[in-house]
Amino acid sequence: MPPEVTETFDINVFQQVLDSRGMVLLVLLVLIAMSIACWFIIAFKWLQFRKLRRQSEAFVETFWRSETLDGVWDASERTGEAPVARVFRAAYTELGRVKAGNAQGIAGGEDYGFQNIERTLRRSQQSEQTRLERMVPFLATTGSAAPFIGLFGTVWGIMNAFAYIHPDQPILQTVTPHIAQALVATAIGLLAAIPAVMAYNYFNSKIRVFAVEMENFGIDFLNILKRHFFRK
Repeated sequence: MPPEVTETFDINVFQQVLDSRGMVLLVLLVLIAMSIACWFIIAFKWLQFRKLRRQSEAFVETFWRSETLDGVWDASERTGEAPVARVFRAAYTELGRVKAGNAQGIAGGEDYGFQNIERTLRRSQQSEQTRLERMVPFLATTGSAAPFIGLFGTVWGIMNAFAYIHPDQPILQTVTPHIAQALVATAIGLLAAIPAVMAYNYFNSKIRVFAVEMENFGIDFLNILKRHFFRK
């Protein structure tokens, strides 16, 4: 007996994307665009946080070594993008307004001035945390939505595959390529979602570190002001 011949089909994922049509192609393009945007955000935020970490460490070191707040101000300008440095500049600017107001005899007293600086610190910390979080929520959106968008493309593609069934041709030969194109949508959806979720968790942990650093700095700065500028 002659050996049985088994025909095999090699599936080229890239070719399946090129061969896609209609809704499946639209889903693939959306997922690819989301993936490219996520990788851009990942690279941008990683470089940004790396730079901010170096500047924050340099500023905090200078802050504790400096003998005057004017010297700290100069250091904050050299590390201008660091969140803790921006918080200091906001508080120090408010301190200048409070001292000017006290010199002019404006009502409110020292306690009121101290409370103003405290509120300025909290507001600045919240503003800096919001700035750090820019673009990061898109990673969470991609991580949660991309698998479902890919699944939608897969379901739509499988439904369309049945339209290619022809009674005169083998079902597997006519339907399999279209089902493969549909399944690629799920695969690309997962490829977009997995790094997005991992990066989102990573950047969130970095943001929490910056937030704690700003809060601790605010407490230390207020203690210094209490000892040197607002003593009873």
